[in-house]
Amino acid sequence: MHRYTVFQFVKSPANVTSSLGKPVQVLCTLRGDGGGEEPPDVVWFRDGQSLDYADTNQVQVPVTEGSWLTLSELRIDHVKLSDIGRYRCMATVGRKDLMSQEGVIQLEGRVSLLEPHDVTVVANVSLSLQCMAHGPPEPVRIIWLQNGGPLNTLQDPVSHSPSTRLNHTSSFSCEAHNSKGVATSASGTVTVVPSQAHEVQAVEVTISSLLISWEPGFGGVYPVSVCSIQAAPSGPDRTALLNHLVHNQNVNVPPARHLIPDLEPYSSYDVRVACRSSQGASPWTPWVTLRTSEGVPEAAPDNVSGLFNGTEVIVSWTKPPGRLNGQILGYRVEYRTPNKSKVTHVTVVKVNICCRLSLSLSLSLSECNGVSLSVSACTVAGCGPWSPVQTLKQKQPDLSPHQAFSWHWWYVIMGIAVGLALIGFIVVKTFDPMRNGGGDFVVRYSARRTYNHQSNEATLNSLVISDELKHKLQDVMVDRHKLTLGKTLGEGEFGSVMEGLLVHEETVLKVAVKTMKISICTRTEMEDFLREAACMKEFDHPNVMRLLGVCLQTVERGGYPSPVVILPCMKHGDLHSFLLYSRLGDSPLSLPSQMLVKFMTDVARGMEYLSDKRFIHRDLAARNCMLNENMTVCVADFGLSKKIYNGDYYRQGRISKMPVKWIAIESLADRVYTTKSDVWSFGVTMWEIATRGQTPYPGVENSEIYDYLRQGNRLKQPPSCLDTIYSLMFSCWLLSPKDRPGFPSLRCDLEKALEEMPEQEEADDLLYVNMEEPSGSLSGAVGGWEPFGLPHPSYQKNMGPLETVQVHHHHADRYVLCPQREAHGYRDFPVGW
Repeated sequence: MHRYTVFQFVKSPANVTSSLGKPVQVLCTLRGDGGGEEPPDVVWFRDGQSLDYADTNQVQVPVTEGSWLTLSELRIDHVKLSDIGRYRCMATVGRKDLMSQEGVIQLEGRVSLLEPHDVTVVANVSLSLQCMAHGPPEPVRIIWLQNGGPLNTLQDPVSHSPSTRLNHTSSFSCEAHNSKGVATSASGTVTVVPSQAHEVQAVEVTISSLLISWEPGFGGVYPVSVCSIQAAPSGPDRTALLNHLVHNQNVNVPPARHLIPDLEPYSSYDVRVACRSSQGASPWTPWVTLRTSEGVPEAAPDNVSGLFNGTEVIVSWTKPPGRLNGQILGYRVEYRTPNKSKVTHVTVVKVNICCRLSLSLSLSLSECNGVSLSVSACTVAGCGPWSPVQTLKQKQPDLSPHQAFSWHWWYVIMGIAVGLALIGFIVVKTFDPMRNGGGDFVVRYSARRTYNHQSNEATLNSLVISDELKHKLQDVMVDRHKLTLGKTLGEGEFGSVMEGLLVHEETVLKVAVKTMKISICTRTEMEDFLREAACMKEFDHPNVMRLLGVCLQTVERGGYPSPVVILPCMKHGDLHSFLLYSRLGDSPLSLPSQMLVKFMTDVARGMEYLSDKRFIHRDLAARNCMLNENMTVCVADFGLSKKIYNGDYYRQGRISKMPVKWIAIESLADRVYTTKSDVWSFGVTMWEIATRGQTPYPGVENSEIYDYLRQGNRLKQPPSCLDTIYSLMFSCWLLSPKDRPGFPSLRCDLEKALEEMPEQEEADDLLYVNMEEPSGSLSGAVGGWEPFGLPHPSYQKNMGPLETVQVHHHHADRYVLCPQREAHGYRDFPVGW
């Protein structure tokens, strides 16, 4: 009968506690009874994983006949942390796995450490060091040491990284504690370098250079002393920029500014900056793309030619070869007639009709020979070189007797027509009673109301005002019969502005007249109205509105006489309307940056004059600045407009209204007005000019302005505004009034900025102007017949003879610049106030 062998583990691995590095042995015993089968092999497992390469020793020992023991020993000569775990034995008998009980190997003693290493960090940033410690026995506590001094205690929560920010280079180590002792790590050095620079930007741009500025990063206790600047032409692959550097230089700081020279006009460059202290270098900034300004084309237009077609010349050319250094905006065509007494005439055309122009010279056939012309290409920066002068010749055709007879009579008819026109002109000049010598045209209109002596006398004595105010007004009073009122230009809640004619020293002046609605204004308000007028009589400055006089309007049904303030007529109206209509009107105008900065400079000069006289405006805004016939800005509405202007105000108190979007933050809070609060308003006015009449703080309600400003918000930089100009604006909005610049400083900085800008192009340098005459009486913005930038008619009288350029209406997109036509009759110019 066959007997089966019975197998069982009679001894399982024991639990062992040891220390690191010591030898460890564990044993298990398998017994077999009966049968004659060979003993199976014993395999060791740790935490369920087979130990195929463990150091084991297996021995078979007979016990009795038919019984035996298999002893399997696992030896670890130097126990490590990785040897900690649960151990058991397994024997495979047939198809069955026989498992022993588990035994655990544990370690105890001093802690094992994973030590910190040397690192580099930027200043004032949290560290990221690691110090890992293991038992057993647990728990293990870690103490961090900085330069030998502890940062925490054993009672603090366990931290594997020190919680500190560094401003100076330091060494760190750690100690691990448990019940068996202490383990100390080696030291790791943490080097503090500057943080990354920021705000890399161009502060001045020319056609061949970029003046950049930046803010160096924080270097802790080690000041930043040197910065490196790299620049390369912009490209799609920024990883390859280092292979194409055009500038790589170290500079001392401060100042944190550097000029990158020798660049190409109208080209993009990628720039980055890194700064260094005595401890090391900061990270590089991201690449910032900057662009040089436009230059003029390198070459003149090619293939310039002219072809006669009767008395018309068709000029053609091709684009200049070589680098254009910008975007071609147009071309200048200069031509001269054989008559040397006639001036050279310059014509400019738009780029979209670039290579062809028709000129009607109004010359006889004999004069057409010898006409010379030249062409130049223009960008924003100006015009490039002229092409070689081309002299045109026309072959005279043979005229038949019939043709000669026709031309003869044509000349006779033209001579008679010119003679009749000359006689008519002399008659108009002789019998024009309203024309002043050399001055502007005077408006003809029927009077709405005339002051005369038939009304009851109204004098200063009839007003219940102080004697001091009466004395101040005495020398500005105007006889009421000398003033004639015309149409009303505007009407507000408490008054109106009207056209008027004032007889002054045997001449008639066109004026603006401000009146009060005496029926709804109190006596105090009327006295304030007159007090402001009395103050204006002291002003004598080209950029400040002056007072012409004061009249008293008699009230027929009793009550106080109504005061009337007489002011100069401002031909181009208020500055805000001019800017707004130049952008949004039927005939939008392109206002050059030089003109906008000049407007700002004019206002600064006027406000400097007022501040020197210790006068606080309180309501400075573009709407309260006027433009005269010379395009000079005059500051106006000295505290009066706040009672008659009815928009953009926030009502406070009785009927007092405040222009909250222009007023300084301290005036909103405490209703305190100073010269520095006028400076704040001037900054907002600069922003209006730079944006060409946009409303400040779009989307922010008047009632929200104070909280909006308290949160540190300010008006954003307009897209086309120069950095230097916006820097001046922003300085006007500093929270503390004493930190804001004064008007003398603002005026100097604006004049300097204006001087550094390229000269404004004259009328003949304008690239294109739409000369198609509009329907209606006036064109352009608010008050002017002349296109913006053209000389005033009085200036044109002193010019030599001019030739005209014919406008061909069958080409809808053709634009040319030609001399202004003489107006006939009287014009109804807009009035400034």
